[in-house]
Amino acid sequence: MTLEEIPATSALLVVDLQHGTTSAPSAHPIDEIVARAARLTDAWRRTGRTVVLASVDGTPPGRTTYQDGAQNWPEPFATVRPELGSDPDDVRVVRRSWSALAGTGLHEELAARGVQQVVVVGLATSFGVESTARASYDLGYDVVVVSDAVTDRSREAHDHVLSRVVPGLGRVARTDEVLALVGRPPFLD
Repeated sequence: MTLEEIPATSALLVVDLQHGTTSAPSAHPIDEIVARAARLTDAWRRTGRTVVLASVDGTPPGRTTYQDGAQNWPEPFATVRPELGSDPDDVRVVRRSWSALAGTGLHEELAARGVQQVVVVGLATSFGVESTARASYDLGYDVVVVSDAVTDRSREAHDHVLSRVVPGLGRVARTDEVLALVGRPPFLD
């Protein structure tokens, strides 16, 4: 399905593009992912749309194969990459779950702003991005995942999520397609 519209009430959800996660190996060059996300945040802010900067600073208390209980990660782990900028109107979410919507109050904030569509970028395609896209779909949002502004440690996991999971939750688009629907890309101004 072709992406036809990015309404003025859409929100850009930037998931985990922060110091602690972008220093890990990834399937795609991380600086290119951050640069595309920065182009999108610039366009969203310039057109008065909602930007959400979501970061993670630890894990919940549940036991997993990887950990035995909660972990707290020190600063500057959760500090958002400076290339993304900031604005007083941005929504900031710091969490300990995979989804930016789990236990953060973000759904209520988006509803109060009249948001009906979310555009998701960031890390990792098979963790925070997928979980945020799933939760958004479950809450009734129109979901768009920007394929060239997300990445994962595993190319196979990344490709699987974009080709098999996201199409069941919403649409997949590229940065330039999204920017064309938002307005003039910032580099043309």
